Amino acid sequence: MYEVGEYVVHPGQGVCRVEAVTTEPMATYQLLPIGQRHPMRISFPMASESRLRPVLSQEEARRIIEQYPLMAVEDFSAPSATLEEEHYKEQIRRGTCQDTVRIVKTFRKRIADVRSRNKKPPVAFERILKQASDRSLAELAVALDTTPDDVRMLFEQVTGEDPSQN
Repeated sequence: MYEVGEYVVHPGQGVCRVEAVTTEPMATYQLLPIGQRHPMRISFPMASESRLRPVLSQEEARRIIEQYPLMAVEDFSAPSATLEEEHYKEQIRRGTCQDTVRIVKTFRKRIADVRSRNKKPPVAFERILKQASDRSLAELAVALDTTPDDVRMLFEQVTGEDPSQN
């Protein structure tokens, strides 16, 4: 059971703060997504608590950032762009922060490869990159008790580049 004030990762909304725990009429968490322009409180049933996961620890966050340059890119491909996009969106929803950072690295590379051939990258690549970047930066920022911009700077220090930008 999560306590009021803790941060959790909601599969659809990303990082949320537990605002309240209610028991009537049914046991629910009142979650407030962080890092969104217009966050709305979410009632999440405690019976589905297994779908939530705690935000990673500060040590885990630092390890992910340090290992970013050595992280392998994903090699998944599907017969259609729609199936591929669905696969990666599901990975972002259900995976760990490390999975999400790997997706950011993957799509940064894919976009750079397409641009190196003087082509415009598919809009789906940009969408996946933005979603994965926003999700991972928010979770890393909470774990490190800092801002997403500071996390970007940590990535820049490790790699000499910004992994959230194209």
